[in-house]
Amino acid sequence: MNETFSAPDRSAPAGAPADRHRAPSFGEAFRFWVKLGFISFGGPTGQIAIMQTELVEKKKWISQSRFLHALNFCMLLPGPEATQLAIYVGWLLHKIRGGIVAGAFFVIPSVFVLWALSYIYAAFGNLPWIAAIFYGLKPAVTAIVLVAVIRIGRKALKNFVMWALAALAFVGIYFFKVPFPAIVFGAGIVGFVGGVFWKNSFVTVSTQNNGDRSPVLSDDQESPPHTKPNLRRAILVSVVCIGLWLVPTILAGAARGWNSTLFKEGFFFSKAAVVTFGGAYAVLPYVAQQALYHYDWLKPGQMMDGLGLAETTPGPLIMVLQFVGFMGAWQHPEGLPPILAATLGAMITTWATFTPCFLWIFVGGPHIEQLRGNEKLTNALSAVTAAIVGVILNLAVWFALHVFFPNAGAIDWFAVILCAAAFLAMFRYRIDIIPIVLASGLVGLIYKMLWR
Repeated sequence: MNETFSAPDRSAPAGAPADRHRAPSFGEAFRFWVKLGFISFGGPTGQIAIMQTELVEKKKWISQSRFLHALNFCMLLPGPEATQLAIYVGWLLHKIRGGIVAGAFFVIPSVFVLWALSYIYAAFGNLPWIAAIFYGLKPAVTAIVLVAVIRIGRKALKNFVMWALAALAFVGIYFFKVPFPAIVFGAGIVGFVGGVFWKNSFVTVSTQNNGDRSPVLSDDQESPPHTKPNLRRAILVSVVCIGLWLVPTILAGAARGWNSTLFKEGFFFSKAAVVTFGGAYAVLPYVAQQALYHYDWLKPGQMMDGLGLAETTPGPLIMVLQFVGFMGAWQHPEGLPPILAATLGAMITTWATFTPCFLWIFVGGPHIEQLRGNEKLTNALSAVTAAIVGVILNLAVWFALHVFFPNAGAIDWFAVILCAAAFLAMFRYRIDIIPIVLASGLVGLIYKMLWR
């Protein structure tokens, strides 16, 4: 039961050598997931870009089309899609333990970083040196997103129809504020119908590189045995995940009262984890309205401050919800020391937000793998992939406008130049993301300290 997915290509003729990248050991994958948790800047778009670069292009642990197949599934789920994508790939490679490690360490570094920043914010206000580092990070994050648009677009947009779907998705979400779930659903319908009448325009992305070894998880490879649907296992996983998900909230209610802030936070964010589709930007208006006007957890302006902190720390952008839980309990400690109440509020909020991600992947993943060769589903997901390129472009433009024009139209030339330098370093010279992020933060700090 503890074996991991091995690399040999079962589709190769008997006796033929396996021309495939070596499958990573669990320890090797563990080290990568820990690293990813510390470098996953830029919200969902930046994180997808990092995983695209690391998993598909550099390490070749998964092929492009399988990566996009998993991404399309995660885009349809409630909750943070980048976290779920990491869980999915970790689960493919090393079963449930691989998914747990990938998902946990995708979030854990940001939990501690955002907790520290939230405490500084609540106790002392914004410190200039932290703001200076963030000032340098934002152009780098913008460059990461732009690189993602180009690299994923090159793979996904193979003909006029796919380009048109990407353009329509961008126009719809940017100019007409069409909800993200509606764009994904509409693209899926177009792909399903178009695949029947115009099949050649909705083919799956081909990713095998001529003359290069195949990825560990390649297009033509059979899904690992542990990904086969199993009713008994699905029931067991569901019971365990749901129990782990709800127990902290129930304990908070029993210990602090069913009308306490801690119980209300656990209950509210558990509900939000189920009903909020479309990623962090779709979730935030709903959470902000409830936190400000219904529960009185935040004061006006604090939601934007929290979003700013979450955007410039590693980990999912949805981590802003931890800030909401922290500040809600800090401002309503109900007899506890504010720092203890805020820490408990942050913990229960984060737990309620992310635990369901494992449930969706471990229960739904086997069925998605089973459908990987389904031609009609493949056509629909190809269209969804094209639409997602348009959505990512929308986020890239959103980042760029806020970074390059921070003060009512006045252009920030420092941000433009730093973003261009980071973009050139990553796209032209393929410099790793870690030195880019570290250097950008340092440059921002030096610039602000010298010319503030």
